[in-house]
Formats: sequence, structure tokens, C-alpha cells
Amino acid sequence: MHKLRFIFSIAALALSASAYAQGTSSGGLRYKWRDDQGHVHFTDSLTPDAIKYGFDAVNDQGLVVQHVARQLTPKERDAANKLAADQAAKQHAEQERANADAQMIQAYPDEAAYKIYQQQALDTMDQQIRTVQLNLRSQEKALTDLLTRAADMERTQKTVPKFMVDNIASQRTVVTDQRATLQRLQDARAQTVKDQAGQMAHYRDAKAAFNKPTQ
Repeated sequence: MHKLRFIFSIAALALSASAYAQGTSSGGLRYKWRDDQGHVHFTDSLTPDAIKYGFDAVNDQGLVVQHVARQLTPKERDAANKLAADQAAKQHAEQERANADAQMIQAYPDEAAYKIYQQQALDTMDQQIRTVQLNLRSQEKALTDLLTRAADMERTQKTVPKFMVDNIASQRTVVTDQRATLQRLQDARAQTVKDQAGQMAHYRDAKAAFNKPTQ
């Protein structure tokens, strides 16, 4: 894309030069330009230095009829290309957001419908939390039963067998993992509630912009 832009710039410059050459023969155009020392030059023809530093096309009355900027350095050209790419990416992102907003408003034509959509997401998370809570209670009970049996054996001065010790350690790991899972789900739900507040504000803004009459 950068190569094409450069080719187009050269082509435009060539067309400008051709137009000026024609103007010189028929309208008496001259070319005014400054060199890198700031010295002003006037020429009857378009010179390489004029193209390099940029020039003004001046008519017989001394008025500037067209200005052509100086050639960019490779570094400046790269910077300009990057700026153009960034602007294009920004415009693309804005268009994508506009399309997404239009689809959102089409899917949820009013605020009540959007609230139902948000609540459905919370309901799904709540169901996951309840499932983990039930499983955690079951795993905690299993661990309590193992610990109780081991404690009873120790009270009767019996040695707790290795398989039971291993089972207790394994069950503790299960319980720890389940508690961590539950905490992650609860944290995710709390964050979702915060996110949904921002999403609702965005929905209202998008809806207001959509309903705003065009002039």
C-alpha cells in the first residue's frame, strides 16, 4: 500500500510539472523556491532543486497560483505512512464500533430488552456458582468424614493407615481447588456487574445517537 501511495505521489507530481510546463509557454509561469540555506530562487523552468525543496508557481502578476510541498525524506515519508496507517486503523475501529452498536440496538430495541440480556448472563453465572457450592459442600463433608475417622482411630491409639492419610491429603486438595474455583466465579460475577453498568451507559449513548434526527 505504501509503494502504491508513493507511485501515486510521483504521478501527481509529474502531472503538476506537465501542467506548469504548459503554463510556462502560454501563461508565463515562473517557479519560486527556497534552498536549504533559506535563499529564494526564481526559475523559468522546474528544476530538480525546486522539486526537492518545494516551490510556488507564480503568474505574470506575481501571484502564487499553486504551491507544491517539498519532497519528504525517507524518514518523514515513513512517519507520514505510519500516521496514515494509524488513522486508517482508527477509522476502521470506529466503523466496527458503529456496526456493533447498530447490531446491538437492532437486537435489543429498548432498555428493558437489554436489561433482560444482561440478567441472563448473571443468571448463567449464578447457576455455575450454585453448582460449585453444592459440590464444595459435598467435598467438605467427605473431608470431614475422613478426618473424623482418623481422629477416632487416634483416640483409640490405632495407627491411621497410609491409604487414609493419602486420601485425606487428596481430599484437602480437592476442597482447596473447589474453594478457589468458587472464589474465581464470585469475583467474575462481581466484575461482570461492574462491566454491565458501563455497558448499559454505552447502550444508552448509542441508542440516543441512533434516535437523534439527522439534519
